[in-house]
Amino acid sequence: MDWISALLLLTGSLVVLLMLGLPVAVTFFGVNIIGAIVFLNGEIGLIQMTRNVVTAITNYNLAPIPLFILMGEILLHTGMAFKAIDAIERLITKVPGRMAVVTVAAGTVFSALSGSSIANTAMLGRSLMPVMLQRGYHPTLSMGPIMATGAIAMLIPPSALAVLVGSLAGMSISRLLLAGIIPALLMSLLFFAYIIVRAKRRPQDAPPDDPVKRTRAERWVPFLIYVVPLSGILIVVVGSLILGVATPTESAGLGVIASFIAAAGYRTLSWQAIKTTLAETAKTSTMILFIIMASTTFSQILAFSGATSGVVTLVTGFGADPLMVLVMMMVVLLILGCFVDQVSMVMITVPLFIPIAHAVGIDPIWLGVIYLITMEMGFLTPPFGLLLFVMKGIAPPEIRMATVYKAAVPFLAIEMFVLVLILIFPQIALWMPSLIR
Repeated sequence: MDWISALLLLTGSLVVLLMLGLPVAVTFFGVNIIGAIVFLNGEIGLIQMTRNVVTAITNYNLAPIPLFILMGEILLHTGMAFKAIDAIERLITKVPGRMAVVTVAAGTVFSALSGSSIANTAMLGRSLMPVMLQRGYHPTLSMGPIMATGAIAMLIPPSALAVLVGSLAGMSISRLLLAGIIPALLMSLLFFAYIIVRAKRRPQDAPPDDPVKRTRAERWVPFLIYVVPLSGILIVVVGSLILGVATPTESAGLGVIASFIAAAGYRTLSWQAIKTTLAETAKTSTMILFIIMASTTFSQILAFSGATSGVVTLVTGFGADPLMVLVMMMVVLLILGCFVDQVSMVMITVPLFIPIAHAVGIDPIWLGVIYLITMEMGFLTPPFGLLLFVMKGIAPPEIRMATVYKAAVPFLAIEMFVLVLILIFPQIALWMPSLIR
């Protein structure tokens, strides 16, 4: 079987099984069984697939994933995140579209503490969306900032998906975690600008509100108590990476310890919160690890079938420069983001894209940031963006799915603008990783 037929067989099987609605892990294990029988000599291939499972889940580089997830779950289930949101809301006054601006600010802070886009969106949606709708905000301006800042959690450490991409692609996880910080902050600033401009031009979309009159102490003390100390958790994680005193796993462990200390200090750490936190962490981590189990064999099958080398030869044969190749990869990822989940995007493309990137000389961290931003956009891309459905589940019943789609469009445009900037000026993403000692 030539490499084109092998590639069509494997990717076609993936598409069919995913369209049937099978879970991602089951889909990839099914394709792996087909590939092991056809390309890895049947029984020998199935034995190798079993060995790969053990190799995959004993990979030390994956240890930060459950730890980063645990950090976010601690902050969510102990209620510290909600106190931080209230403190930020007290501090921001006299700004057009104030509540939408509060949403972006609070979402960015929590993104830097949770690493979970779904948890971030659900928390912001439950706490801030009812308030904005009650105050007369347009539904699109209520939902858009929540979804957009929820997705930012994929870029800012602690990002479990950044660890996943770095591990599967053989990138430096420390550098990839740091590379997403400046693009994420740039997006947040542009979200602020869009909200303020829209609120000024269309005041009916964001009616001015009169925040409760508070003294300076009433505004600043909650911020100093609940936001500044929690920001210290991010400083612990990022600072230990930049200074080179901790690996990603060690920095994630430090973050978890700091989160538990913070929860205990605020007296919000109960046995019920601990049980819920550990259960949710186990569920999410197990799902991700099952999918990772299947990825190792899938990459081997693509290599043994000749599909990987065939695609690399085809691309390099055109003599395309690295930027053009990166643009083509970006387009493929954006299209996939409309139809499949983020982990599937990584598993389908990494075995093909990474050899191509090495062949044409693309900086792996540059490519990693492109991966993260396109996956972030995939969360918001109709028709199957995951955060679109999360928001629909939170929104009042009278809000239609078309309104949710419309709410995401301006923020998708901003994210696309940032993505193009990083393509043109890669140092936006590469400067922070260069600081590692």
